[in-house]
Amino acid sequence: MMAVSRTEPNILITGTPGTGKTTLGKELALQSGLKFVNIGDYAKENEAFEGYDDAYECPILDEDAVMDGLEDIISHGGVIIDYHGCDFFPERWFDVVFVLRTNNTVLYDRLVQRGYSGKKLEDNLQCEIFQTILEEAKESYATQIVHELPSNTWDERHSNIQMILGWIDQWKKDHA
Repeated sequence: MMAVSRTEPNILITGTPGTGKTTLGKELALQSGLKFVNIGDYAKENEAFEGYDDAYECPILDEDAVMDGLEDIISHGGVIIDYHGCDFFPERWFDVVFVLRTNNTVLYDRLVQRGYSGKKLEDNLQCEIFQTILEEAKESYATQIVHELPSNTWDERHSNIQMILGWIDQWKKDHA
């Protein structure tokens, strides 16, 4: 954990692609005033890639470049990070980790809408079935800071936003 001289927490929102991380993170940032960083967008803006994965038809993230670039931003606190992986981020960066989970039928429809097909579609569905991101989070961070949230409907998203805003308020009180 980082030295708590920060006045605002750092939050990681993670989960399989299509679970609603970006939608949730942007809305949370809007309502909380915290800074939102989508790692995919950050990597594009800062050219933090180390190649291209032909099988998944996507760039390969340069994790070291991302971490080096974000270190200063994270150290000040008040950041919501959104990414589908979590095991490469230092544990000290985050005060809480929210892992979004989505029913496979809902997730399938979302991914197809995004244009996923073949291996990319199947592997992401398998990732959700086997709770790969949830297990990765539990192995990478203290279990008491890792929380699994359902992300199937707009009502669940609204409920998640309200719960996380409450968590942020409590964190601020506890660290005032």
